Amino acid sequence: MNPKVAMTIAGSDSGGGAGIQADLKTFAALGVFGTSVLTAVTAQNTTAVLGVQMMDPEFVDLQIEAVLADLPVAATKTGMLASAATVAVVARRAAAGDLPHLVVDPVMVTSTGTPLLDDDGVAAYLDLLLPHAAVCTPNMREAALLTSMAVTDLPGMEKAARRLAEYGARVVVVKGGHLAGAAAPDVVLIDGALSVLEGDRVVTANDHGTGCSLSSAIAARLASGAGMLDAITAAKAFVARAIEGAASWTLGAGHGPLDHFGWNAPLQPF
Repeated sequence: MNPKVAMTIAGSDSGGGAGIQADLKTFAALGVFGTSVLTAVTAQNTTAVLGVQMMDPEFVDLQIEAVLADLPVAATKTGMLASAATVAVVARRAAAGDLPHLVVDPVMVTSTGTPLLDDDGVAAYLDLLLPHAAVCTPNMREAALLTSMAVTDLPGMEKAARRLAEYGARVVVVKGGHLAGAAAPDVVLIDGALSVLEGDRVVTANDHGTGCSLSSAIAARLASGAGMLDAITAAKAFVARAIEGAASWTLGAGHGPLDHFGWNAPLQPF
């Protein structure tokens, strides 16, 4: 039996912790064959982004065409799209029905404050791409940028989720990894119903690529036939175990990568 196929449309991380690299690791760890469409090349490591080179949007579209023309993509995720023009290209593909089970991770800025999206990108996400998203997975900072709301606590996350759903995203997951305290809950809005997925915070500096890995894990589970809530719950568990497995690593001087393959904490099958 052939493996299911998923596609990531995102930027490259030369440090290997996030972006396309994290997406492909996640797909592989969850038994899904990964394909990739590169939107930008970054020069980065665990401490900083030193530079960004954006791909021509037409070439992004050509990469999408190449994958779709030959491989049976069952789910798609987006990460760093870098420009409003690239967001528009992806949105056109989504509107045409080319991007099944579309998971939109609206990567806009690094944790250190480096912008990863141009000035017109937020409006492009809201007006063009979110109406076609099966699920949107912003963190608290991204949710605040998209909604122009303060998102600093659980009630703020819930309000942001409802606001984003108004733009057309069928499911919204607002990630609570940046909340203070011992818990790391995520807010999930499905068909107007809010729920909170609880989780314990792992004390570690190795959290680079958590958002990329979560959205990729959701896409992988959807590609494999899981229902939406099951996919989100399983993805959260996968990322938690990947963080736990890498908690004691000392790779790089900044925010280190995750243990996607369970090298230090063997992953149990879902």
